[in-house]
Amino acid sequence: MARNVATYSIAACDLDAGQWGVATQSKFLAVGSVVPWAEPKAGAIATQAYANPRYGSQGLAMLRDGLSAEEVVERLTAADEGRAQRQLGVVDREGRGATFTGDECLEWAGGRTGPCYAAQGNILVSAATVDAIAETFESSKGALAERLLDCLDAAQAAGGDRRGQQSAALLVVEENGGYAQLSDTVVELRVEDHERPLEELRRVYRIHEALFGETPRDEWLTVDDALANELRERLAKLGYDGELEDAFNQWAGNVNLEERVDGVAEIDPIVLDELRELS
Repeated sequence: MARNVATYSIAACDLDAGQWGVATQSKFLAVGSVVPWAEPKAGAIATQAYANPRYGSQGLAMLRDGLSAEEVVERLTAADEGRAQRQLGVVDREGRGATFTGDECLEWAGGRTGPCYAAQGNILVSAATVDAIAETFESSKGALAERLLDCLDAAQAAGGDRRGQQSAALLVVEENGGYAQLSDTVVELRVEDHERPLEELRRVYRIHEALFGETPRDEWLTVDDALANELRERLAKLGYDGELEDAFNQWAGNVNLEERVDGVAEIDPIVLDELRELS
């Protein structure tokens, strides 16, 4: 028997950044394993209510072939005998949004679309939850991941899922925008079971950004003689001796900060703060 992924979500994109993503929260275990789907230069999909996970893989294939968000929604739901219990949000490669709510989805259920987003939810306290998602996305600027997190927070503040909270997820993709520029996954974080999943998702996102985020190069610090001596002393306290660059690289790798390191002529201030805190 299908399980009702009663939730709210937003599928969205930032065309200038070349990013697509989905954020979602639900009174449902591990919502991130079902709802969010995205592919660079194709689009993003959220599938929920009595969710049909095949909407994700099949929908991305259609988006990859150049179909619009509206066409994808029409084709997926037309071929599905269970469409009356489905909910779906799609954003395509051009930022067009489409949303679908079957007439048997549990109240309150519905969606809104606008430039570069589709917002939807079911078993919600009221329409205010989806309105909050849409209004927050439309008025926000900055990194797509942070805008999506802000949308979830606004949705929860407006009422959220009327059954409560349990899990949340964030997915953002960009061609070669992930780890070591060899992955398309910029961020993929899940909170599977938590009393306050949005707070936990935000906490984990901050860790992700500390490890894998990028500080503008003009904000890096020049490693002069005084700072080089400080680095040697602090690394030695932690058991890293030898040539400065070798010791520094070994330490950075061990604490998973290697993505923020590029030699020792300059240092990312985030990395320096972490070294100072640990030593």
